[in-house]
Amino acid sequence: MKRLLPILCILLLTAVTSQAQSSRSGQPGEGDRIVKLYPNPATSYITFDLQSNYKKGLTVQVYNGVLGKKMYESQNITEKFTLNLNDFTRGIYIYHLLDASGKIIESGKFQVSR
Repeated sequence: MKRLLPILCILLLTAVTSQAQSSRSGQPGEGDRIVKLYPNPATSYITFDLQSNYKKGLTVQVYNGVLGKKMYESQNITEKFTLNLNDFTRGIYIYHLLDASGKIIESGKFQVSR
């Protein structure tokens, strides 16, 4: 079991990365990112900046990239919001942007470095 968890985490990170890269190389307009994150890597905060195709009623979820534990969730997010990272340890985190029906419309990752 201890060997299985790191392997699954690596597979998850690889899948998210390859999915994001393949969506960027698709048809014109398909690779447009909804969320811009900065600074990345982050130390004490990270800003989520939703682009011009922002819709109301979106939810963001942030997961620990190694453990898969949900670290943060916020519904009805604003066009630009800042996430305080004081409770986050150093590492890679994965975010999911969900629409009102709960469907993931964008995923990505960011790094916390201290």
